[in-house]
Amino acid sequence: MFSSKTPLTLALAAVAAGVSSVHAADGPQALPALTVSASALNQTPEQMTQPAAVLQGESWFTQRETGLADSLESLPGVRAAGFGPGSSRPVIRGLDGARVRVLSDGADVLDASSISPDHAISADTALIERVEVLKGPATLLYGGGAIGGVVNLIDRRVPTYVPERGVEGEIDLRANAVADERAGSAGLTVGAGAFAMRLEGGKSEADPYRIPGHPSRQEGAYNDTDTGSVGVSWIGEQGYLGLAYSRQDREYGLLAHEHADCHTHGPDWHCSGHDEDDHDDGHDDDHDDDHDDHDDHDEHDHDDHAAWIDMEQRRWDLRGEYLNPFAGVERLRLRVADTDYRHVEMEGNEVGTRFTNRGTDGRLELTHEPIAGWRGVIGTQLTRRDFAAEGEESYVPATLTHNRALFLLESYEAGDWLYEVGLRQEWQSIEVKQGSEEADHRGTSLSFGATWQFQPDLALYGTLSRSQRLPTAEELYATGPHAATRTVELGDPDLDRETAINAELGLRRTQGPVTFDVSVYRNEVDDFIYAADTGADPGAGYRVVEYRQADAVLQGIEGSVSWQATSSTGLTLFGDSVRGRLKDGGDLPCIPADRLGARIDQRLTAGFSAQLEATQVMRQDNTAEYETETGDYTLLGAGLNWRGQLGESDVLLYLRGNNLLNEKARQHSSFIKDEVLLPGRNLTVGARLVF
Repeated sequence: MFSSKTPLTLALAAVAAGVSSVHAADGPQALPALTVSASALNQTPEQMTQPAAVLQGESWFTQRETGLADSLESLPGVRAAGFGPGSSRPVIRGLDGARVRVLSDGADVLDASSISPDHAISADTALIERVEVLKGPATLLYGGGAIGGVVNLIDRRVPTYVPERGVEGEIDLRANAVADERAGSAGLTVGAGAFAMRLEGGKSEADPYRIPGHPSRQEGAYNDTDTGSVGVSWIGEQGYLGLAYSRQDREYGLLAHEHADCHTHGPDWHCSGHDEDDHDDGHDDDHDDDHDDHDDHDEHDHDDHAAWIDMEQRRWDLRGEYLNPFAGVERLRLRVADTDYRHVEMEGNEVGTRFTNRGTDGRLELTHEPIAGWRGVIGTQLTRRDFAAEGEESYVPATLTHNRALFLLESYEAGDWLYEVGLRQEWQSIEVKQGSEEADHRGTSLSFGATWQFQPDLALYGTLSRSQRLPTAEELYATGPHAATRTVELGDPDLDRETAINAELGLRRTQGPVTFDVSVYRNEVDDFIYAADTGADPGAGYRVVEYRQADAVLQGIEGSVSWQATSSTGLTLFGDSVRGRLKDGGDLPCIPADRLGARIDQRLTAGFSAQLEATQVMRQDNTAEYETETGDYTLLGAGLNWRGQLGESDVLLYLRGNNLLNEKARQHSSFIKDEVLLPGRNLTVGARLVF
């Protein structure tokens, strides 16, 4: 049932209204019985055989930032590969880019964010209601590219129910001091009978942010975003079918960008241009001011040397679900997305490079009723990607990629045990336009997982999987300079698929005064593809990197432990550690540093609650060849929230402080960590009204 009075509808409405939370502000609680839509069988997080985290409700609305990955850094095992406030990509267990699949309610976002760290993820966090993170290989359902994990963004652009009163909506406002950010969004759902319509829009503006220990700002670190969508749905007793159109226009600055003229002479590259000053290597904070001395900019006046991105995306989403369509089938689920994405990298007022990505992603899932006790999902996925880069930095040739897949996931319950087995077969072809090169690959992924509920509130879970990731067009065919990362990138058309054997074991407790979820994992990847710094110096501050293959190992531990000390006070300890290295010797680049943290959640009176959190990020000296180290730092944060009623409307007011110690901090997972500091002391104030 998908009408306005079904239990499923009420649960979805509660999530959309922001009144449910996995991590409630009034102290650690058991996970609510809400399903993870990124899991094929609609399981709750505690039922899954791999770690899953959900951010929603108050915990999501009060901590979300403009950048997606910046909004997720509170989750163990999840970090950000920031390229300034305009681009923030999630890093899961040391893996990012093409190895972390970002979805919009099950369909690929279809932008250019996996191509380069300076390309933004085309998702507006102000219009996202819930974020689901699957950590570890999710290749069976979402493709070989998801060897690191999946981030699934749940929005409301396609209505799934008719509001009981015929109309409902929400208004969000937010501002911060560190970047003088002003942000607002609003959504409205109206419906009658079997039809519903959704209208929503958001806008944010942020100036270059202030940096610690210096009166000026981080030059070029600004971001302006406009987003809007309209969606309509037919909603019946057994399902819904809806279509939405959305658009996003974004303009943001490129940090540490340096244009140069690069030419090849035989096997060697030579670049000429403006030479940068020496950069701090993270050893001595006294050197920070040498390269962080920026002028104060209040306006985004694009001078002749400024580099920035002008991005636009137009997207259609077709979504549908149908319950019990015929005998033996519990549910049919359809997701189709078609995107026209483009951005222009500007050099002042001159066009540098134009990137376009026209993509379509479609998947159909069928959930069958139990057969001999086995309940499962069979599905197919088709993806088409037409990519081109034209201009000074067209280091990747125009390509047309086709990916086709079939997958099967089966689950069986026997007493206290839950078993899962899965299989995915994938075929991919990449055609180089205006050339004769073509690459064909196929990959097979297998997995086995189990959960043992040996006590009512204790479960041991584990997975063993074999996943194959097929090389991307960039890894195969890149050749030429890339000013955003100041590299000359060289692909290899002979690269083969990666094969990963991942083993994980975890223990979770979801009820009682003490709850926890801790897991250890080891991921052995044969023919791991990575960008290796060759050590060559072509000039102008550039480096030459080659895409190579070698066997690698990533292993780590992560988790959190919460104690409800009193009825109003909760304490949480959390942390994560990952080590990535090549089997033949040497460390992988951009692996996040270890961290440990503690948080106090305090429920006060009259709807107030408060939080205090401290995170210690360790020094990272396990570095790849030619990679610099980063120092340790402590981040202190605090928050004060009030939740109440205004007539029949729910109101949430919040005040949040980040980096209250004004620490000089660098993300080791960021490509521009040597040139760019994270924001300094920041106060954010926000309000949310749900009516």
